[in-house]
Amino acid sequence: MQLRRFLALGVFAAGLLGFAAGAQAAAIEKLHQFLDSTKSMRADFTQQVVSRDGRSRQQSSGVMMFARPGKFRWQVDKPYAQLLVGDGTRVWMHDPDLRQVTVRRMGDALGSTPAALLAGEGVLEKRFALKEAGTTDGLEWVEATPLAADSGFDRLRIGFAGNDLRAMELFDNFGQTTQLRFFRFERNPALAPTLFRFSAPPGNDVIGD
Repeated sequence: MQLRRFLALGVFAAGLLGFAAGAQAAAIEKLHQFLDSTKSMRADFTQQVVSRDGRSRQQSSGVMMFARPGKFRWQVDKPYAQLLVGDGTRVWMHDPDLRQVTVRRMGDALGSTPAALLAGEGVLEKRFALKEAGTTDGLEWVEATPLAADSGFDRLRIGFAGNDLRAMELFDNFGQTTQLRFFRFERNPALAPTLFRFSAPPGNDVIGD
């Protein structure tokens, strides 16, 4: 399940947070500047999960949004509808096909995850070790390695085109890679509060807190 994997491994991905000295800190500085200047974001995304041997590929697409602190919406439209919503207190995962909703407390669900990186608050270096990862495919990359032992993934790469977030790549503990690309990027849009609220539809099983 794509949304469960994104959350558990750390798929929108729910903070994106003085200048660092020298050219070698360019991408890390862009990450900090992006986080400092971005209170909300909306973007279309494509996601591809690649197996260890590179043969198996799962693809999906949808829309992601976040409003700091702690609110995000990760909506998969294709190939199957799924929804992940963080309301600042809890994280809701809805699978319409299974008619199932899983809910977890925000702190337990996020931890050192990409969602925490995007939507959380605080200093990045408290949860991640950051280093420059060079330029590939026209993007400047930062590599973030979680400091927590139970994060569920080995490392995360964040790619910037100019000052805009364009890509994330997640390398998990099973040798799989999740590649995210963002399009139609909007920084600091006005997002309705209702986008970050969730009520379980009638007839769905609710599991968790």
